[in-house]
Amino acid sequence: MNKITYHKEGDYYIPNLYLENENYKHDYHIGRYGNLRLHYLKEHKKAEYTIMLMKGNLRKHIVDTDIEANNRLDILIKQFKEKENITEELKANNQLEWVQAMNNVKNRAEEIIYSELIYK
Repeated sequence: MNKITYHKEGDYYIPNLYLENENYKHDYHIGRYGNLRLHYLKEHKKAEYTIMLMKGNLRKHIVDTDIEANNRLDILIKQFKEKENITEELKANNQLEWVQAMNNVKNRAEEIIYSELIYK
């Protein structure tokens, strides 16, 4: 059970609230999807953002979201490529069609990630 301590400033008692040091994967560079999730929480889920910030698990959530989004992006792109038969042979024979198909695959994979991980 956590106890809240107070200090007196003038006639008021102010709680001593401090954020714990967030050392979760401190050396991990938060990428695109982690930053998108952080921005979304700040702008649209302020209560959820504040709770995570106060509990000290905001960085863990952002880092985990970024890692999961990148992993899922790789998996989805691979699955879409196999399903739609986008191969290195297509790349060698018709580069423009290959680029078009890969852009389409990447955009669809990102839409899935946005709806399932980032903007939920």
